[in-house]
Amino acid sequence: MKNKTFASPAREDGYAELGDYAAIGEGRSVALIAPDGAIDWWCAPNLDSPPLFDRILDAGIGGYFQLVPEEPWRMQRSYRPDSNVLETRYETASGSVRITESLNSTLAGRLPWSEMARRVEGVEGEVRMLLRLRLGTRAETQSPWLERVQEKPVFHVGDLLLMLRHSEEVTLTESSDEGVSGYFVTRPASRTLVALVATEREPLAVPPLEKIDQRIETSDYAWRDWVNNLSWEGPFTNHVKRSALALKFLWYAPTGALAAAATTSLPEGLGKEKNYDYRYAWVRDACLIIKSFVYLGALEDCKAAFSWLTTTIIRHDGTLRACYTLEGGQVPEERYLPLEGYKGTQPVRSGNNASRQVQLSMYGDMLATARLFIDAGHVFDLASSRLLGHLANRCADSWREQDSGIWELPEKQHYTHSKMACWVALDQAVALAKEGHIEPTWKGRWERERDRIRDWIEQHCWSAQQQAYTFFVGSDKLDAAIALTHYYGSMVNPERMLSTLRAIQQRLGQGSPMLYRYSGVDKEESTFVACSFWLVEALAKMGQTTAADEAMKEILDTLCLTGNVQIFNEMFDVRTRTWRGNMPQGLSHLSLICAAKGLADDASKGPTP
Repeated sequence: MKNKTFASPAREDGYAELGDYAAIGEGRSVALIAPDGAIDWWCAPNLDSPPLFDRILDAGIGGYFQLVPEEPWRMQRSYRPDSNVLETRYETASGSVRITESLNSTLAGRLPWSEMARRVEGVEGEVRMLLRLRLGTRAETQSPWLERVQEKPVFHVGDLLLMLRHSEEVTLTESSDEGVSGYFVTRPASRTLVALVATEREPLAVPPLEKIDQRIETSDYAWRDWVNNLSWEGPFTNHVKRSALALKFLWYAPTGALAAAATTSLPEGLGKEKNYDYRYAWVRDACLIIKSFVYLGALEDCKAAFSWLTTTIIRHDGTLRACYTLEGGQVPEERYLPLEGYKGTQPVRSGNNASRQVQLSMYGDMLATARLFIDAGHVFDLASSRLLGHLANRCADSWREQDSGIWELPEKQHYTHSKMACWVALDQAVALAKEGHIEPTWKGRWERERDRIRDWIEQHCWSAQQQAYTFFVGSDKLDAAIALTHYYGSMVNPERMLSTLRAIQQRLGQGSPMLYRYSGVDKEESTFVACSFWLVEALAKMGQTTAADEAMKEILDTLCLTGNVQIFNEMFDVRTRTWRGNMPQGLSHLSLICAAKGLADDASKGPTP
């Protein structure tokens, strides 16, 4: 993937393009870095904490932390090989510098504080670098204030304690309760460190600068060690590894939860209202990420995430909610924050009301993931086994209901994808019971209900006129999510599923594999990245290897021509060639891995869930 060259100025009306951000993280939080060296988003200490830096949502009052040459510049950046440590090179008329950035960890795991490290090395000539730290107000709920402890600036933002650490050559020219400004000059072989350490509701450790600097390399080693222990054998290796590393940004190490994305309220369409908070763990997204981790051979991540899922659901009396907090609690109801929104797009949300919706497809997500977990050689504990049996019974009881569907729509319908997912759930429950992994008492009932679902789908959800399974009963619209249930089509009616996939590409992508989610939604939003990769996986699993491979290459060419560091958002606007939605988006990255896995599998091996 060719790296894009950026040049100053890099903003319009105070905002960088969403597709121009890079990310750093450490398994607890994620920071987004614009081309002009400004960290415009960082929720510290946790992914779902109120943001400390939030200029991405309000160019006027948002906080940020910037290191950038004073004079006009050109810039290229990339991650170190097999790592989430970021390296950026700025070229100016007077010289060049390299910045290495990391949210640090240790080989033993995450630090007991948050540590953002930014190393600046002189490469050629002399470059005057500007430092700007402006603290956010956590969406106008806190007023930052500064105190000096042993001549070091310590900031308080509510319960958050933050210290700026820097090398001696850094000169601070201004300081106030809202932040600091300063500068330093790089020369060939010079090395300057600027870092932030933060903690919440506990004392703040003050590590020596040399230790912070060393931990950049420690973090790099830890990332490379994780990648080197993956067991991927398949095509598109570089893309797969980069997406795997992006998914690790969303793995919340303290609990094993998997966040859907690291941001809130980044718009699916400028000036539209689809701006949601994705800093929570969706059952659907978590199951699909686990699926991709199984394909990668990431055993520790699979076990931690699946254990978190089962424990959390049991904690809530076996009732499936669409999403949970990263600590396993109930997601708060939506509230609107007093921020401008990205490029003026309102509203800015905290919380998510989807957690209270009925989404029947989650039964299929859970049971199919459980089957993958077993097929990978793992074993259920008794509580997890009983939970899966309970979920199968709930699915058998409730599959006839209308629900909000995978797209969490306000209008309840008999969505075809939901019914197919219920079929998958009971089919996998039957298989797990036959193999002795879950209690077989209700196996006969599951078999009968599974067959009833099949007959119901074939009678009510197929349109002879459209030659496709439709969006919902009584509709002539199409739904790209049908590609996710290719297993149902493979086992029940391959001809109809293949016809549906062709119709989806023709009508939801205008012949391109870059797909909108469902019919008519192109008026409101951009193409949905995950849907495009779902199509590839479905075609591959249905034995259409050539079509799948061509679609995969076209998608990657489209998404990677921008030349950024493969941090995918939720959506891509094919008309303006710009990215939209929250980032890094778990669905986008996991679906790339699953698509590559589909292409890697020999079609003669038969379909898999």
